[in-house]
Amino acid sequence: MDRAQKEKVVEELGQIFESSGVVVVARYEGLTVAEMTDLRGRASAAETSVRVAKNRLAKIALQGTPCESIGDLLGGMTVLAFSEDPVAAAKVVEDYAKENKKFEILGGNMGGTALDRAGVEAVSKMPSRDELIASIVGCIGAPASNIAGAIGAPASNIASILSTIEEKAEAA
Repeated sequence: MDRAQKEKVVEELGQIFESSGVVVVARYEGLTVAEMTDLRGRASAAETSVRVAKNRLAKIALQGTPCESIGDLLGGMTVLAFSEDPVAAAKVVEDYAKENKKFEILGGNMGGTALDRAGVEAVSKMPSRDELIASIVGCIGAPASNIAGAIGAPASNIASILSTIEEKAEAA
């Protein structure tokens, strides 16, 4: 890899570290190509990216970014998982690590906050952006349906009273 290629990689990694909601660092030593392909497929389905980069270039790219704290985690065969959604990458790597013991999560960074192994696990248990939006929409929609039910209730009560009176009149 010549100098121009290295500079391009550092620039790309710098943009990743600047714009990602979460970056997770994991050790992948011993994974087969098929297992890495499986991880990449799962990540892609969850709008997460997985990238293997030279640790030295990644450390250069980290300088001055909110993710600078993960520099200490970069050693050996490491992979970066990142996403705009602050929870997606953590969920993908946690799920994968449960199934594959050769895949070891080291830590990460979320919004400038350093995460250890337990921190990544805690983030993975949080609801995703889509789940939060669905919950908020449900909360907003519930009062409207309650109001519609309350407005319609008196009319149905009057109808049932009139029906009862009519039945009594017919019976007499």
